Amino acid sequence: MTARVLIVDDIEANVKLLEARLTAEYFETLTASSGEQALQICAREGADVVLLDVMMPGMDGFEVCRRLKSDPKTQHIPVVMVTALDQPSDKVKGLVAGADDFLTKPVDELALITRVKNLSRLKMLVDEMFMRATTGKQMGMTPDPSVLGDSAGLGGKILLVEDHARSAERIIETLSEEHTIDLERDPHQALINLPDSGYDLLMVSLSLTGSDGLRLCSQLRSLDRMRQLPILIISEPGEDARLFRGLEMGVNDYLVRPIDKNEMMARVRTQIRRKRYSDQLRNHLEESVELAITDSLTGLYNRHYMDRHLQTLVDEAVQRGKPLSLLIVDIDYFKAVNDTHGHQAGDEVLREFSRRLQKNIRGIDLACRLGGEEFVVMMPETDLTKAYAVAERLRQCIASDPFHLDQDKQLTVTASVGIATLDGIDDTPEGLLKRSDEALYSAKRDGRNRVVADAA
Repeated sequence: MTARVLIVDDIEANVKLLEARLTAEYFETLTASSGEQALQICAREGADVVLLDVMMPGMDGFEVCRRLKSDPKTQHIPVVMVTALDQPSDKVKGLVAGADDFLTKPVDELALITRVKNLSRLKMLVDEMFMRATTGKQMGMTPDPSVLGDSAGLGGKILLVEDHARSAERIIETLSEEHTIDLERDPHQALINLPDSGYDLLMVSLSLTGSDGLRLCSQLRSLDRMRQLPILIISEPGEDARLFRGLEMGVNDYLVRPIDKNEMMARVRTQIRRKRYSDQLRNHLEESVELAITDSLTGLYNRHYMDRHLQTLVDEAVQRGKPLSLLIVDIDYFKAVNDTHGHQAGDEVLREFSRRLQKNIRGIDLACRLGGEEFVVMMPETDLTKAYAVAERLRQCIASDPFHLDQDKQLTVTASVGIATLDGIDDTPEGLLKRSDEALYSAKRDGRNRVVADAA
């Protein structure tokens, strides 16, 4: 995964140092030497993460952050404040301004890369949801997603996993002024209770007696229903390695003991506010466009939505110079299923096929039913190699286990897959579909149950 990172600092040596570190990890970098220039770049070109120096002449980093977060066009760009200031009050000031994280000078390289990766991953998922909502708006089915209401991050429902009584008592005493907070001492019980409890935030101590708090975080991130729940971990000083592992596995934020109360309250508000926006956007999409843009049999997006969204993805990929891949997946000999077993059995095969399709693609990919037994998977920021790996995994999943038609009947089903990737700035959705279809034709001509990539 790569991302576009904007480095903002009025000292050229600092910019060059951060730029070299990020470029070595294959991040794309932009630079700005003033707050005004940073605001212009974000408004004009966008960024996935902003590394923002606090102490700059003219407009300081706090004011730049406030302006970014108050503009609907830039408010969801993650901002990391880079500062030599180490007072808790400075962190709180940055969090109130909307900062998502902090790095202290001299910047530790592992901390830098880990935070950028974590925040850009979250940004990518929010961008994808926002783009889908925008497609719905263009089709006249949803209002502009940029006007969805914001939240102050108050009144949240929080689960704290902590088995040290005094520590838990202090955290609950502080947070209960603004939120409802439940305590669970046993991480195994927390894992059982979380999926159906409607929590806005999970806080996990890494100092549990006889238990590994990171194990709980890892288990939650493996559950589909729990991937959107913000996780904030609490560590002891000197546990940097464990903190970085947590951030790598998808933990959203952290606190280090001794905990500053104001910093904790600010970080909790930020995570709850971000979750509510994501939930609002996701629910709005589900409620507003489900009937109009989904296929009633499979639950996947339909051809009408695919045509609109593919144009949006192509425009975005061309503008940002990112790869885009497309799969066309066709069930082999599907007519024989209908002819031999009846249309009801054929419908059940289509439904099960769709379920397997969705389980074997990534969160940023989008599956649609093109029509009949043909399906399309749109894969943003994905080159041919990665697309081929996903397609082959999908093909194997379809062929490996029989499809159960009823209690007594099961059927072996296979699929053929054609792949194409965006071919330069002059490529079009029509061209991408045409090349994918030609690759699919080659797969079927060469014996079916195989993956073929466009040779262009």
